[in-house]
Amino acid sequence: MVETCDICVIGAGSGGLSVAAGSAQMGAQVVLIEKGEMGGDCLNTGCVPSKALIAAAHAAQAGREAARFGVDFDPPKIDFARVHAHVHGVIASIAPHDSVERFEGLGVRVIKGHARFVDDSHVEVDGIRIKARRFVVATGSRAALPPVPGLKETPHLTNETVFTLTEAPTTLTVIGGGPIGIELAQAFARLGSRVTVLELFSILPRDEPEAVAILRERLVAEGIEIRENVAIESVAGSEGDVRVTLKGGESIAATHLLVAAGRSPNVEDLGLEAAGITYDAKKGVEVDARLRTSNRRVFAIGDVAGGPQFTHIAGYHSGIVIRNALFMLPAKVDYGALPWVTYADPELAHVGLTEAQARKDGHDVRTLVEPLSGNDRARAEARPDGVTKIVLDKRGRILGATILAPGAGEQIGLWGLAISRRMKIGAVAGMILPYPTLGETGKRASGSWFTPTLYGPRMRRIVGLIQRFLP
Repeated sequence: MVETCDICVIGAGSGGLSVAAGSAQMGAQVVLIEKGEMGGDCLNTGCVPSKALIAAAHAAQAGREAARFGVDFDPPKIDFARVHAHVHGVIASIAPHDSVERFEGLGVRVIKGHARFVDDSHVEVDGIRIKARRFVVATGSRAALPPVPGLKETPHLTNETVFTLTEAPTTLTVIGGGPIGIELAQAFARLGSRVTVLELFSILPRDEPEAVAILRERLVAEGIEIRENVAIESVAGSEGDVRVTLKGGESIAATHLLVAAGRSPNVEDLGLEAAGITYDAKKGVEVDARLRTSNRRVFAIGDVAGGPQFTHIAGYHSGIVIRNALFMLPAKVDYGALPWVTYADPELAHVGLTEAQARKDGHDVRTLVEPLSGNDRARAEARPDGVTKIVLDKRGRILGATILAPGAGEQIGLWGLAISRRMKIGAVAGMILPYPTLGETGKRASGSWFTPTLYGPRMRRIVGLIQRFLP
C-alpha cells in the first residue's frame, strides 16, 4: 500500500506537531508518524512535567519563607503522591491540544508506528509506504548516559522516568549541573529530599559567571550540596541504595540517582542511510542553514538536527521548514538572538552573546551590570538576590543580556527583540516602565551607559555656560 502526500513528518513532538498543524491548515496534504506518545518529550517527560514539579516546589518554599513578611506557617507537609497527581494532571490537561483527534480534525493523517526510510523518497511504517514531496525528521533526543563504569547496570532515573515517582527520594544524587540537573535538584530539595549535585566542570557553564555565582549561593543556602570539578570513578548499588565513587576514592550514597548529563539525538533505526542522509550518532542529522539534510527532499528540526536543544528552537525550526517546503522561500536559521532560561529560583535567563563569546568574536566589548538589590520591587518582595548584565559593543549596540531574577524568563524577550533589531542601549534607557517592577533593573543598567557623559566634567562646564546666558 502506497500513500502520497505533500509533507510527511516523522515525530510528533513540539517541532513536528507545529509543522504538521501549520502545513495542514495552509492546505498541504500531511502525514504525521509517531511511534510513542503524542506531544513528545516536552509534554510527557520534559518541559511540562518539570515546570509543574517546580511550581509545587515553589509553593512549599513560599510557606517556609513567609516568616520574613511576618506571616507564620507550620513547616510544609509534602504529600508527594499528590504532587505526582498535580504533575500528571497538568500533562493530561494539555494533552488534548497535541492529541491524534485534534490533528485529524485539522486534516492531518496520523499514523502510530515506527517509520523508516526505504529509499530517498519513501518511508515505510507498519506495511504502509509513504511517498512525499518533502519529509521532516523531528524525532527529538533522549537522555544520554555518560560512560561511567557500572552506571547502566545500576538503578537510575532520567527525565524520562523521574516524573513517575510517587514518593520523594530521601536522598538524591544528581549527575550533571546543567539546566535540567539544577532545576530538578532545587525542586526535589524543596520537596524534602537531601540533594547532592556532581558536575565534572562548573555548573551552568554556558551562562554568565556573575549570575551563576549568585544562583549557586542560593542553592547552597537551601541545603543543596554542589560538588564541582569532580570526576566519577564508578557507580554501583541497588534499588534504594546507590553509591557513586569519585576519583580519589570518596563514596557518595543516596536512595536515588538522577542522570542529567546531556542528550543524545534519536537517529537509530530510521533508515537514514537508505535515504542518503548524513548524520552522526552523537551530533545528530547534518543540516544546512535552511535545515535541509544531504537529501534535499528531507529536512530535520529540533534536537535531532544537532543544534540548540530547546523546545522553542523546535518551534522556530518549524517556521523555517514551512517557508522552505511549502513556498520554496530560502528561509534560514539565525541564532543571534537565541534565548534560554534555567527555571531555578531565581530564574536565570540569557539571550544573545555572553561577554566571553562577544570577546571571542572580536567585539570591543562594554558591559553594564546592575544588582537586583537596588530594585524597589525586589526589596518589597524580599528577593534581592539577582543581577542584570548587558553586553554591548563600543557604540552601544546590544549584543547580549543575562537576567537572574524571579520571572527572568518573562523579561528576557525585550532584550531578544533589541538584539534582533540591532538596537542600541539608548532605546531601552529611554523606555517608560511601570513602577515598581523588576524590569526596571535592566532600564537602570541601560541608563548607566550614559552616566559618564551626562554627569562628567564636560557636561558640568556646558551646563554652567548655558546658565550664564539664561534670563
